[in-house]
Amino acid sequence: MTVRPARPEDFAAWLRMRHALWPDESGDHAREIEQFFAGRLREPLAVLFAVDDQDRPLGFAELNIRPYAEDCDTDRVAYLEGWYVEPAARRHGVGRALVAAAEDWGRAQGCTEFASDSLLDNDVSAAAHLALGFEETVQIRCFKKRL
Repeated sequence: MTVRPARPEDFAAWLRMRHALWPDESGDHAREIEQFFAGRLREPLAVLFAVDDQDRPLGFAELNIRPYAEDCDTDRVAYLEGWYVEPAARRHGVGRALVAAAEDWGRAQGCTEFASDSLLDNDVSAAAHLALGFEETVQIRCFKKRL
């Protein structure tokens, strides 16, 4: 298995995995992927793919740099915006490899902190983050109101 930057030929796999990760997302995944490859999407800044030895996608990580992340000390934080591993590839080091490559990407961007988030009730994601050395910092609920 290797981790490499996303390529246009990853479009279909990325789209399928994005729908699996964010099934209720109101955004247009296909349009966002098209804009990413055209260089017209503000975020994510980078997308990494874990692939098997035949270049078949096993998972992805979407990365960004945020000026603020909960409980971080710097104003330039590498951020794991999206992280997905195909169910058949889970618990085989794919997620760990993606996070390690994401950390390397963050260091290359001059970041000294790496952060992520998860929904409060996503215990599987929380366990995966903790197993990879993340520490849980805060739990919040966010609210909005239309004006």
